[in-house]
Amino acid sequence: MDTQGWLLAACVHTANIQDREGAKLVLAPLRGGFPRLEVIWADAGYRGQCVEWVAEQLHVHLQIVKHWWTGVSGFWVAPGQAPPVKPSGFVPLPHRWIVERTFAWFLTNRRLVVDFDALPTSSEARLYLCMTRLMLRRLARTQS
Repeated sequence: MDTQGWLLAACVHTANIQDREGAKLVLAPLRGGFPRLEVIWADAGYRGQCVEWVAEQLHVHLQIVKHWWTGVSGFWVAPGQAPPVKPSGFVPLPHRWIVERTFAWFLTNRRLVVDFDALPTSSEARLYLCMTRLMLRRLARTQS
């Protein structure tokens, strides 16, 4: 998805494929298709070799979006300075809401709420149809 929540590419695959490997399936067709693409935001499931693969193959920076306190066990602070406080409860990740909002848009289509398709390509096609419908509705609204 781009920063406005529009679908750039989709890849529906079986659940036994790790997120990092699934990223290669969805990102490989983007090679050369989006020349202005500079940064891809991803969650922690795409750390490690996926970051290197994206840099090598797509020449794009894959940035892992995480909270500032992720992986931090202690703090060094200057004398007299109070240490930063880790928030408690739910704290949304930056940029994550874009993806979640697009998923919510998809769920406004009854056919995508429950998946009855036998083939992954049928599910992919439905995602593209849903996004096409959303885009056409928005274009029609701005024209009138």
